[in-house]
Amino acid sequence: MWRPSVGIRTCVGALAVAGAVAASAPSLASANEPLPVPSGFLSGIVLEATNPGGSAPGTNDFSCAPSAAHPDPVVLVHGTAANRQTNWGVLAPVLANEGYCVFALTFGNRTDQPWPISAAGGLAPLGDSAGQLSDFVDDVLSATGASKVDLIGHSQGTTVSAYYAKFLGGDTHVSKIVSIAPLWDGSEVGPPEGVGGPDFDNASFVTELRDAGVYSDDVEYTNIVTRFDQVVVPYSSGILAASNASNIVVQDGCEQDLSDHIALVASQRTATLTLNALDPSNPREVPCARVLPIFG
Repeated sequence: MWRPSVGIRTCVGALAVAGAVAASAPSLASANEPLPVPSGFLSGIVLEATNPGGSAPGTNDFSCAPSAAHPDPVVLVHGTAANRQTNWGVLAPVLANEGYCVFALTFGNRTDQPWPISAAGGLAPLGDSAGQLSDFVDDVLSATGASKVDLIGHSQGTTVSAYYAKFLGGDTHVSKIVSIAPLWDGSEVGPPEGVGGPDFDNASFVTELRDAGVYSDDVEYTNIVTRFDQVVVPYSSGILAASNASNIVVQDGCEQDLSDHIALVASQRTATLTLNALDPSNPREVPCARVLPIFG
């Protein structure tokens, strides 16, 4: 999502700020009530600050039984320097309220380091991270009895998800992949997506995925991008045509949406587009509201 050094500083700094405003964290609903859906990306940072190493509301209930309406559990795959809470403060409760079994992992983090350094994920070689995703999906399928999952990735999480499906046998376990702010053709800003530090270079993994065509034949893909992405430059890097792929620019039909790379994953417009991608037989009206960028 960012250059690693900037990403770690951003994550740690944001967690420190969030701790000061922890009183604003939403209360959890009872088992019979919908989960509250907060507004904005900061909500996920607050979750991590108030419950270090925890799971976002609505996620990681391994006793969850998929319904006939939503037989595929949903696995959330975060971006660089994020984790299973910070990236999904908005989308996790939206999905849970719709009746999905929702799961989220933190991958590529330094578990040998104290919090909040340990809270920054997505800093390992891409192949290792995809392997962690593979193991997690296996656990989800075993616990739920489902035959396949749907993956939702943001930023680096889109690359990890696609790599898992393309090269690690994930295509036999995945029905749909929704990619929020992907960069299939690289970016003119900073190092290649997924680079996590000076000791390794993920460029070869990204190139391998791109050279192989990115998509797996048996998986349905949806790419959600924003024209105001300041990390994926040009934003059209995330648009890749195929018979099994849909490409959505959030400003099409909603010019007042100024989502940047970070705001995109926490907007109600993106959440509704994601719901429609997961369940196209029951489309919802996609809202259009003014969304401001996180980093201007």
